Amino acid sequence: MAHQDAPDGFSSLVDIIARLRGPSGCPWDKEQTHASLKPSLLEECYEVLEAIDAGDGLKLSEELGDLLMHIVLHAQIAREEGQFTIDDVVQGISDKLVHRHPHVFGGARVSDARDVALSWESLKQKERGTDSVLASLPQGMPALARSQALQRRAARVGFDWKEIGDVIAKLGEEVRELQEVADQGERVREFGDLLFALVNAARWLDVDSEEALRMASERFSHRFAHMEGLCRRRGLALSGLSLEEQDKLWEEAKKVFP
Repeated sequence: MAHQDAPDGFSSLVDIIARLRGPSGCPWDKEQTHASLKPSLLEECYEVLEAIDAGDGLKLSEELGDLLMHIVLHAQIAREEGQFTIDDVVQGISDKLVHRHPHVFGGARVSDARDVALSWESLKQKERGTDSVLASLPQGMPALARSQALQRRAARVGFDWKEIGDVIAKLGEEVRELQEVADQGERVREFGDLLFALVNAARWLDVDSEEALRMASERFSHRFAHMEGLCRRRGLALSGLSLEEQDKLWEEAKKVFP
């Protein structure tokens, strides 16, 4: 149940943010800018992803609220600067969704999800006013996510391997090329090519590279912390153990965090 003094609804959230930014509002909120909010906005996005990974509906609801607060706050800052309002934001995305779904809101016909994706990309390209299907992908995207998006867009116009076996063969080729180089500059380039090929393989396997690496990092973190805990309980120093002894602890941790 909502607090008796707490207003309800989206419009009330907009009013609350405006008041926080107002003359008698919160000092922290009043001094924020689009730029100053960038780190916390990114953090909120990752917290939403974490809630999704955890399958926690209540946590997801909370984190989506935090993310929505950021959107409204950015819109309020823009309103004060005479750029746009939250109504412009809502109207803009509504118009865009209708325009990009002519098979739902118009007379267009599609046969499957692939047709929808091709139509979507064609419409987006026209909106961007560019000839390149790779345009508009933000440079600031995480590198794995951006490389997967680049490859996905290229594949939609037919620039892709014929089958997964070709992709796996390319991985082997990139590994061999990395092993053969000695120059550091070439090593960086070849390692980048290998990562790019791995992302391509992930796309073929319907795996999100960013999510897969995030999950692998979490598993490593949990397993390593478990190893440290085992050492503390056994009166051992992890750094003083041999590689073989550390490997045994790692195998114990893998049983707890598979």
